[in-house]
Amino acid sequence: MNRCVQFSALSLVLLLTACSSVGPLGEREDYDVKKGPLLFKPATYRQVPESQQADWNNALQAFVRSCTTMGNKPVWQSVCARALTTNADEAKAFFENEFVPWKVVRDDEKKGLSDNGLMTGYYEPMLRGSLTKTKLYRYPVYGVPDDLIAVDLTSLHPQLKGLRLRGKVVGRKLVPYDTRAGIEKRKDMSNNVLCWVDDPIDVFFLQIQGSGRVMLPDGTFIRIGFGDQNGHPYKAIGQWLIRNAGLTPEEMSMQRIRQWVRDNPRRSRELLNYNPSYVFFEKKEGLRDEEGPVGAQGVPLTAGASVAVDRRFWSLGVPFLVQVEQTNPDMSYVRPVVAQDTGGAIRGPIRFDYFWGYGDLAGKQAGQQKSNVNCWVLVPKGFTPRDVM
Repeated sequence: MNRCVQFSALSLVLLLTACSSVGPLGEREDYDVKKGPLLFKPATYRQVPESQQADWNNALQAFVRSCTTMGNKPVWQSVCARALTTNADEAKAFFENEFVPWKVVRDDEKKGLSDNGLMTGYYEPMLRGSLTKTKLYRYPVYGVPDDLIAVDLTSLHPQLKGLRLRGKVVGRKLVPYDTRAGIEKRKDMSNNVLCWVDDPIDVFFLQIQGSGRVMLPDGTFIRIGFGDQNGHPYKAIGQWLIRNAGLTPEEMSMQRIRQWVRDNPRRSRELLNYNPSYVFFEKKEGLRDEEGPVGAQGVPLTAGASVAVDRRFWSLGVPFLVQVEQTNPDMSYVRPVVAQDTGGAIRGPIRFDYFWGYGDLAGKQAGQQKSNVNCWVLVPKGFTPRDVM
């Protein structure tokens, strides 16, 4: 999935530099395990922040879902077998008995050690639409185009893990695929339309969230999720609004961006085309109404327990304990979460996107979240963080 709440680079810098780390970090030599830009040190559950029993129950549900796709791997085999037989009221004890929390710290030779990262939020929206084009429903939600070519680069080099090259064939050459602006101008994609909706900004934010529901005129709805992406890098439109519309980093949120578009309809296309990235969708069948959308791991997401991570650093299915701090609005909590998704804007080793769930309230919470986060990766006993990365 390809999602990220819009925020500016400036606001990110201000947020991270204003936060201090939790507890002393010590020296590089104090850490037991090192891998790439990360250092790890084992802790006990008495040394980490306390989380509520209900949060552990939620995390267990999410972890059990992850086990359906990774339970045959050596590092997860035994712990997944025990998870399947654990009752909800035993969830906290299960994690404490089966996992060791390891503090995660970024190691920069020039800037030093830091345990601070960023957590944003995302959700599953509801759009209004139709399977046929009408005067009201006239903005397309595209499925994966027939001419989009995706080349998996994982086999070429370990550093390219999880990356794909996307383009289209012109003559005998593979060239970059169309940007957002180019796709909007095309007249040959009618066969790729999944449905039509009533608001172009809804389509844009649907692409950021990565999945959603479309309410049809008869009251039924279809569910759609990430199919593929055009290969162009994600650019946050908040940067454009700061430079061209006089908005400030402090007021940037999904709700504020929607308001600006409503107030400035003639400039909306210019704003949206600033982000060249474009997400294509596919219909999702077989999900129960109460289940979340399917994440990158191939399992339904769990509201309040699923997060998106950068797959260059973490494998999907890995549980974490996160300590989140935000004052405006207040959004501070400590919760166990499970890496079950990815996103085009989720870049970095201590970078999470938190799934709030479905509906307007979840959308409000997701749109307001730009939090400082510290984390501990939860590693099955007998293994180290290297084994789950």
